[in-house]
Amino acid sequence: MLNYSMLPEHMRDGMKLYFEEGIEPGDFAYAVLCNDLVGAYGRADAINTARMRDWAKFLYNEAPRGSWGSKQAVEDWLKRKRVPA
Repeated sequence: MLNYSMLPEHMRDGMKLYFEEGIEPGDFAYAVLCNDLVGAYGRADAINTARMRDWAKFLYNEAPRGSWGSKQAVEDWLKRKRVPA
């Protein structure tokens, strides 16, 4: 079970859906997961801007291997986790 508590509260449900169910996150979280620093800062609200260090710690310490780091990694994760309709 991932420890989502280090993320901003308003981001936890979306991240849980991404990691556990393969539901694509919003633009900010997608940029973070793709390791797109400039894109993430450009899409961040004030809370997420202030908590970027927490995002980095969460990804490094909590996120499953292969679930983040590049656009390809994120797309592959989404494909693996999605439940067929």
